[in-house]
Amino acid sequence: MNTPQFDLSAMLTQQTAVQQIPCEMLHPYHNHKFELYTGERLEDMVASIKENGVLSPIIVQPDGDGYEILIGHNRWNASKLAGLPSVPAIIKAGLTEDEAEMYVIESNVMQRGFENLRISEQAAAVALRHNEMFSQGKRNDILRELELLENPNAEVEESTLTPVGSKLDSGKTIGAEYGVSKGSVIRLIRINKLIDRLKALVDSGDIAIRTGVELSFLSEDTQAIVAECAEEDKIELKIAKMLRASAESDGYIDRDTVHNIIYGDDTEQTPKPKSVKISNYTYTKYFAEGTKPKEITETIEKALEFYFKNNT
Repeated sequence: MNTPQFDLSAMLTQQTAVQQIPCEMLHPYHNHKFELYTGERLEDMVASIKENGVLSPIIVQPDGDGYEILIGHNRWNASKLAGLPSVPAIIKAGLTEDEAEMYVIESNVMQRGFENLRISEQAAAVALRHNEMFSQGKRNDILRELELLENPNAEVEESTLTPVGSKLDSGKTIGAEYGVSKGSVIRLIRINKLIDRLKALVDSGDIAIRTGVELSFLSEDTQAIVAECAEEDKIELKIAKMLRASAESDGYIDRDTVHNIIYGDDTEQTPKPKSVKISNYTYTKYFAEGTKPKEITETIEKALEFYFKNNT
């Protein structure tokens, strides 16, 4: 059974249906994982929009009384700063959650370059690419549309569009597409399983990628506890491995266990009792074969009590 493909001709027809949508009716995509422009790059975009307007329309989908931005978060943000009341937009209706996600992620990779994305952003792109929810036709149609939005005169060749499928979507295939190793692909897929607070620490370098991979095997509740600790003390790879091992062994680790593993058990340690061995000669001299240990202990205690009572 063939998977239904997008109607590309309908997509291209929709591209001409550009509408001016008030800025206040627009809001970011609910699962937007990408950092907006700041500093000089944002300032340049604001200046360009003030002078030339928004040259390329953003893409949105209806959401309640307004519209959710799929592509063009930076253009929308810069337009507001430039004082524009509205921005040109193409409205996409009837998209599935997976299709909307593909628009958001593929457009960011295309516009910014995979190597310029934060670790968490790369992880989101690789995880989606690795997921089998898209047929070859669906992803190719989206990529064609994005290419044509960027350059309406472009001729997009079929051979440049990489298919998605269980047989072709190996770590090696994805790594070749994004210019990273198969091992990096596997690590990025794990990083995508971290909660947002831990992803932010990976992006900042406070948590190393391999450490993040180990933490990704913890439940979200446990990750939240670890994140609280990680904001105060650096979590090293050794600690992350201990947390993962404890979780896999017990099925669940509570807050106290997490704290003990990260900070060490600060409770006062009771010193181990010292023991004294009795030589075989002494044993056989005073105790018959088969004497019970309890009897031996009681006899020695009485002997010591008598000795110290009479020699102090």
